[in-house]
Parts: sequence; C-alpha cells; structure tokens
Amino acid sequence: MTHNPVRPWRDIQRRASRQIRVGKVLVGGDAPISVQTMTNTITSDVAATIDQVQRCAVAGADIVRVSTPDQASTRALKEIVAESPVPIVADIHFHYKRAIEAAEAGAACLRINPGNIGDAKRVAEVVKAAKDHGCSIRIGVNAGSLEKHLLEKYGEPCPEAMVESGLDHIRLLQDNDFHEFKISVKASDVFLAAAAYQQLADATDAPIHLGITEAGGLVSGTVKSAIGLGNLLWMGIGDTIRVSLSADPVEEVKVGYEILKSLGLRHRGVTIISCPSCARQGFDVIKTVAALEERLAHVTTSMSLSIIGCVVNGPGEALMTDIGFTGGGAGKGMVYLAGKQDHTLSNEAMIDHIVGLVEVKAAQIEAAEKLAAE
Repeated sequence: MTHNPVRPWRDIQRRASRQIRVGKVLVGGDAPISVQTMTNTITSDVAATIDQVQRCAVAGADIVRVSTPDQASTRALKEIVAESPVPIVADIHFHYKRAIEAAEAGAACLRINPGNIGDAKRVAEVVKAAKDHGCSIRIGVNAGSLEKHLLEKYGEPCPEAMVESGLDHIRLLQDNDFHEFKISVKASDVFLAAAAYQQLADATDAPIHLGITEAGGLVSGTVKSAIGLGNLLWMGIGDTIRVSLSADPVEEVKVGYEILKSLGLRHRGVTIISCPSCARQGFDVIKTVAALEERLAHVTTSMSLSIIGCVVNGPGEALMTDIGFTGGGAGKGMVYLAGKQDHTLSNEAMIDHIVGLVEVKAAQIEAAEKLAAE
C-alpha cells in the first residue's frame, strides 16, 4: 500500500547474518527473504522437470531445488540449469559423487544432509567441487536422519542434537576454508523445529533456511508451516524459506509468499482482504473472491484489495486498502480508491470492473517505480 502511514509496531527486526550467493540470488544480510520450492518430477524427465521449474518461477519462486538421486539425474541437470530462469539447488543424499556431478553440471547450490553424505574426507571432496564450480552449500540437518552417535548421545532427536550436528558440519566446511553456506535444522514437529532454529540462530551467523519438513497436504501442511515458519520469521529468524507440501510445488510458492506477506516481509501480487460471508452479504463473497484470485494471478505488483460483503466492516477495511468494494443493497455496492468512497458499482459488473481497476493501479505503481529508479 502507498497511502497508509508507517506503523513502527509492525516492524520485524531480522537477525543479523552473513550474506551468501545462490546463483544470482543473494541470501542473508539485508537481502529479501527468498522463497524456494522443490520439483517432484522424475529429474531425468528433462521436459517435465523444466516445465515445473518454469511454472514455479512464474509463481515467484526465487530458487528451485531438484533431487539428484542418480547419475541419470545429474546428467539431466545440465540441461535443466540451462533452461531455468532461477538458480537450481541440487538435492544430495547418500552418495557424495552426485554432489560433485551436480556441481560440474552447473548447480548454483548443493544441499547436503550431514547425516548421510559420508565422512569428512567425502565432505572435503564435495567442498572442492563447490569451490571449483562456484557453488554455495546448504547444510540440511533433518530430525529424521541424524547421525548415529548423536542419537546415542541424546537418546532421541532433539534441538540440541540437531544444532550440534549442524555446527559440526559448519566446522567441516570452515576447516576446508569454505564459507558460502547456509544451514537448516528441519523437523516435521513444529515445536522441535522451532526450538532447534532458535538455538541455531544464537549459535551461528550463517544464513538460515527455514522449513517444517514433511508438513503434510495442502491444508494441513499450510497450517503447520504458517505456525512454525510464521513464529520464527516474527522473531526475525530466517533468510530463505521453503513450505513443504504434498501438493503441486507452485502451491508451495504461493503459501510461502502468503506467509511473508502476512508479516510484511515480502510484497508480491494482490493481497485480498475478504470476509467469510454471512446472511448480511450483498453479493456472493466466496465466488467473487475465487474469481478475483484467478483473474488477478498474473499481477505481480504489490497492492491490497478488500472485498467485504456488507457495511459492518467494509468501510473500515476499505480505509486500509488500495482498492475496496463493500456490498450494499439493491444489487450494488461502493467502490473505494485509496481508502475513500469513489463510486457505486452493480454486483453484476463488479468482477470485470475491479480487475480493470487493479490492472490500472498496477501499471501506475510500476510507472512510478520506474521513474523513481531513473
């Protein structure tokens, strides 16, 4: 929004971290919190994987991770990297040679799981490949695959074990004079993940990648991720995020942005404020919002739109949005622009008219930003 005053009580003070580069994307420091996702295609199916990467990029993904479990996948990676509009992270488990092959294929980052990548000698070989080919590394600690000696020491996956695993592998990278790394300590349990991330944030200045791993389906996984990631982000922890859903990766990107937008940490596209609807509604709110979400999906310029069914909260919400529509009676409602009443509009013409208003406003914002940058 452009017409509301700054509200200091909404500011989130991000944790200070070092900055690294994942391809063309800066992570950490004062860089925007990046949104990641991961393909779920068979990587060796190059056409399908490239298509999914490109769809995720259109949805706003800053970085896309691709699983590379075998040589067929790392061979395919070179073509995928060449066609991708965003940096590609190679996901490595069990076989360190896949990491070396992925670096050679042009991956921007290597995600290695310290619990299953191998001993220090193998990690050193992966580090050498990363240095030779300009890759960064993500240390990906997971509660479900901790090292045996840590499970014996602590008795079960716990925040202390996860952080110790991560710090051990930070030292391994630093001992090899490698510093272009970020780190995650993921768990499917929200409490375990949140506690581990809080301890990790105090223990290192490395950029932190947030995730609640194996969060579940679209609805349940969105809720778990919003709770876990939202609370950590609110505390200022997190430099890049991935929402893990058993769903189309495009949905992960959308949910990631909604979490960041709800905290004022990233701004992309139209944020629709809408009521759940009730007997007072002057039009079908649910169908209208669904139609507007679909019709406005192409708009990437940040702005806010309120769609409220009646005058109980409609005028108040409209005061705080760029464009608003409040239902009235007799088949029409009131359009608000920049928080002020502007004109009445029939319910039948509402969707087309609001889409037009949003597109005009987006063009105006883009023109103003371009002028300011010149």
